[in-house]
Amino acid sequence: MSVETESVDLVGDDAAENLARAAVFAALTGALAYVSFPNPVSPVPVTAQVLGVFLAGIYLGPLWGGVSLALYVAAGAVGAPVYAGGGAGVGELLGPFGGYLWTYPLGAVVVGAVAHGLRGLDEPRTIGVARLVAGMVAATAVVYAGGTVGYAVANDVTLSEAFAVAAVAFVPAEAFKIAAAVGITRTQDLGAA
Repeated sequence: MSVETESVDLVGDDAAENLARAAVFAALTGALAYVSFPNPVSPVPVTAQVLGVFLAGIYLGPLWGGVSLALYVAAGAVGAPVYAGGGAGVGELLGPFGGYLWTYPLGAVVVGAVAHGLRGLDEPRTIGVARLVAGMVAATAVVYAGGTVGYAVANDVTLSEAFAVAAVAFVPAEAFKIAAAVGITRTQDLGAA
């Protein structure tokens, strides 16, 4: 008696490949969280996490870039030490710096949407510098807004006080991260879809 079996794909190859890429960029963002140093004009440390947000949006596009950073936030929430300085847990999401973390998925979506538009994914090296920078500036505004609100709520200060230490104090660092992301995009092929 012969039994025939057919191969069943529970998840398509494209979805599996995109999920794997999303996981890689989530891990990259977690590694970049360890690049952290004190900001001389703010109690909020400077980290390289937002560089991961930028690169996920640029290389994965709005959908999978957002998924990537949602995976990152979820991994940290359940205890993986992937937040700034090795932080983890729900307490980090509810603490003074949690507002930044909550907005990372949306930041990646914004970068991807501005950089790629709505027609599909472009090869990252072919995206114009103006579109890249515009996407990263827009994402920075989203992340700063979340960081400002989170800092204000956690520290019981006004939004203007929070904005000064949670956003304005980081403009030079963000300019450096934007320049780094443009440089990486122009010189490297990280396996864009």
